[in-house]
Amino acid sequence: MEDLLIFSTFIKLLLFPTYRSTDFEVHRNWLAITHSLPISKWYYEDRSEWTLDYPPFFAWFEWILSQFVPLIDKEMLRVDNLNYISDATIYFQRATVIISELVLFYALKKYLTTNNTKNKNLLNILAASIFLNPGILMVDHIHFQYNGFLYGIFLLSLAYAKEENDLMCGIMFAILLNFKHIFLYLSPAYFVYLLRNYCFQKTGTKRFSIKHFIILGVSVIIIFLLSFGPFIIMGQFGQILSRLFPFKRGLCHAYWAPNFWALYSAMDRMLIVFSKRFGWSLNESAIGSITRGLVGDVNFALLPQIQANHTFILTLGFQTASLVKLWKDPSHKNFIRSLILNGYSSFLFGWHVHEKAILLVMIPFGLISSENIALFRTYMILSLSGIISLFPLLFKLTESTIKIVICLLWFFLTFMGILYNFRNKNVKYFQTNKLTSSTEARLSYFINIIENAYMYGFIILQFFTGIVHQVIYKDGKYPFLPLLTTSVYCAFGVMYSWIRLSVIYFLGKNDNENQDDNF
Repeated sequence: MEDLLIFSTFIKLLLFPTYRSTDFEVHRNWLAITHSLPISKWYYEDRSEWTLDYPPFFAWFEWILSQFVPLIDKEMLRVDNLNYISDATIYFQRATVIISELVLFYALKKYLTTNNTKNKNLLNILAASIFLNPGILMVDHIHFQYNGFLYGIFLLSLAYAKEENDLMCGIMFAILLNFKHIFLYLSPAYFVYLLRNYCFQKTGTKRFSIKHFIILGVSVIIIFLLSFGPFIIMGQFGQILSRLFPFKRGLCHAYWAPNFWALYSAMDRMLIVFSKRFGWSLNESAIGSITRGLVGDVNFALLPQIQANHTFILTLGFQTASLVKLWKDPSHKNFIRSLILNGYSSFLFGWHVHEKAILLVMIPFGLISSENIALFRTYMILSLSGIISLFPLLFKLTESTIKIVICLLWFFLTFMGILYNFRNKNVKYFQTNKLTSSTEARLSYFINIIENAYMYGFIILQFFTGIVHQVIYKDGKYPFLPLLTTSVYCAFGVMYSWIRLSVIYFLGKNDNENQDDNF
């Protein structure tokens, strides 16, 4: 795996000069805020529109990084030096992403080497598929964020769960929540798993352990007090919450995430066209509001209006379904699958979901992608849909070439590598379950044709969004069309992969078939 670290570092260094989004300035500004201002002003500073809106542990993470900045370029640390950029700034911030990802490398090594499988090549493929995931490369090393570092903490938590060290699993997840609160979406699965697997005695009859419950509860409380305690003492807890949960934002982000609401919004757009033909009454205030996404409520012209509480109920409802099975059987396998389904539910039905949140599903799914053919094909569809949905983030010609090359190499090496593992086991690629009747065989064959057609459709999608649209609309008409088309097409794939994994999880399809029990 050390070769993977060296190779990946070389690739990431080559990406230093590429496009940088506003997130680059966001984190430079946070370096300046945490270094130059007293802690009492961190969550009040608003000279820049990119205010500090991550939990306190991430603010301290920025503070630690800022201690090295004076050795590089002191101008980075001026709060009023908005949109400051220099070569030193670029090199420093890009380098911090690479260094912080050592946490992800360590977590992957810890998680995967706990398996007793003799297939070391497969372990290396899985490690590479996650560590070099194009989503992380595009979002962290081009667009600019620290997702690799955060998912490293996440996988450390899962590694401890795999080692049956449930207390450390809970502690690491509590730490993660205080770095980035988006992981709250996964907290129901953690709560059920730790309550059922750690707080109940495993020997004999399942008896509730008050001792374990208190130890876990006190550990989590201490972590949150270390994080929020200083701000609570200063009476700033409400201010932090207003930064962490800005519910005034609209249903859809400016870049539509490929989820249920992208399909819902697209359907409303289509109904507007039909309304002109059939004379339907419209909500005129909705025209042009759906793609605004950044601030304010989103209105629909014909479909029912959606409020934040509606999305909360839908998300929690779908999450609850997977939690029931986890409660009945709190195995590590069910824990991982329930986590993935919790991530799916929040991504598909949550409020103001960012397209980058698809990593919340893709990263843990990569850990189980080699278990059987059904999961492998589901992961293929999710990966294609999720990664290509991130393409609109990198819209310049140079980055367009880079993202396509990176993704093609990743898809080929990852999917061919895992598929080779199945061929060594004499597992048929198109076989998803033991066929018990000719009707089931025909249905399976038909589903595979549809899945393959959908995956090949991404070639047409890229051809349209990258070439055809620009040729047809040279005057700049319908600039939103490539984004809308990409989000909607990818949303079908993400929705389908969610449904397919749900079937596997709830019906137990393929759990014991064509599978290495160590995964």
